Amino acid sequence: MFNLYLRSNNENTILLINKINKIMNKTELIEKIAAGSGLSKAAAKKALDATTEAIKAALVAGDKVQLIGFGTFSVTERPARVGVNPAKKGQKINIPAKKVAKFKVGAELADAVK
Repeated sequence: MFNLYLRSNNENTILLINKINKIMNKTELIEKIAAGSGLSKAAAKKALDATTEAIKAALVAGDKVQLIGFGTFSVTERPARVGVNPAKKGQKINIPAKKVAKFKVGAELADAVK
């Protein structure tokens, strides 16, 4: 499966593409959390926002976040390297080192997705 992103002023087109590719957005996730937990949508939104902020803060601090059975969020550093600019017919460019967030799937989730 692939994701298709386009710019459009027509929200119906974007919603149609989301449904074809089965992309769950934040609003839909909040609705699922509320339904599964018995919380109101407002409380589910607060819980989701607090969770994502806690994960982000841990990653910024250089920590890992391990959710047993679900997966592990971590930060790794990509070293600097030389790349090729395809728009300039193979011109060499320097790509600086940077930190990137990673997610490693846990065994339970991996088995469920199979």
